[in-house]
Amino acid sequence: LDLRLYVKAEIAEVSGRLRNLQTALLDLAEQYFDLVMPGYTHLQRAQPITFSHYLLGQIEAFERDANRLQDCLARTDVLPLGSGALAGSTIVLNREPIARDLGFSCVSQNSVDAVGDRDFVCEFLFCLAVIGLHLSRLSEDLIIWSTTEFGFLEFSDAFSTGSSLMPQKRNPDMAELTRGKTGRLYGNLMSILTMMKALPSSYNRDLQEDKEALFDSVDTVSAVLEVFTAMLPELKINRQRMEAAASDPNLFATDLAEYLVRKGAPFREAHEIAGRLVIRAAQAKLPLNQIPLSTMQSFSSLFDVDVMKIFDIRRSLAKRVAIGAPSPENVAAQIKRWRNKLVEVRATRLINKSDA
Repeated sequence: LDLRLYVKAEIAEVSGRLRNLQTALLDLAEQYFDLVMPGYTHLQRAQPITFSHYLLGQIEAFERDANRLQDCLARTDVLPLGSGALAGSTIVLNREPIARDLGFSCVSQNSVDAVGDRDFVCEFLFCLAVIGLHLSRLSEDLIIWSTTEFGFLEFSDAFSTGSSLMPQKRNPDMAELTRGKTGRLYGNLMSILTMMKALPSSYNRDLQEDKEALFDSVDTVSAVLEVFTAMLPELKINRQRMEAAASDPNLFATDLAEYLVRKGAPFREAHEIAGRLVIRAAQAKLPLNQIPLSTMQSFSSLFDVDVMKIFDIRRSLAKRVAIGAPSPENVAAQIKRWRNKLVEVRATRLINKSDA
């Protein structure tokens, strides 16, 4: 009983911290709404996006975490009281009023299962591990972007430290520790799954071992969520470096292929032509947008003078209007949607707290 009450309470606490992190990400997305940057796949420049679009993608990942926590809550919110050691009691109990008084939505339906059930602990630890996974990936992006090679951002002094040997360095300690602690969360989950693996049905003393892993994961995730929420507003974003990286003409190679598709070429053929033009540009040591039109036309007669318009980054982004794509219109709509949602969630949390 007490373990379920604890997990229910911590689901609410972690969910609140997730919402605070989402709000910090949203504030940053709104602040840098028009800042362009390269999007990456395989850690290589791929296509132009905006920093705001990237941040909104992180909010989506943490929203899945919030939804998973609510799913976990539904299976945690079950009163086991009245199950006895494993066979209930000869004393007649009306369990439903007890469940209501203790804030549970329903009662367990089988006493043998109820006393040995730790699925909700495993599920909660999984939820926390995935939150750690998302924080780790976000940390890795920020760490890479803070390097001299990228120079997209800097961590503030409050969240980084100097090197003990090399005075020119600033190390992103908080982000690195967040990334590292994800392994700890995985270990806690695996320890519970391993402990549960071959237990006989109903209660066994082995189940006492669930507490250490559970408490440690809750403390770890709570701490890193709090640190990250405080760290994000303190990031120093280098707009010039991001915009310079986004101006790489090779980022528009896909736009070049899609230009040919709009002119009537099959995509496979258009993709091949665009790839050959990229190779030609590299051989000629020219940016892709400086290949002469006559050379382009030697690859395909579909190229015309309007092809140079595709290298306008603002135009390229504006044309990406499908749901989920990074056009300014879409990004603005997403920011508005998330602002309304997070305000609504915060209001609901305050109402629930006052009713508790």
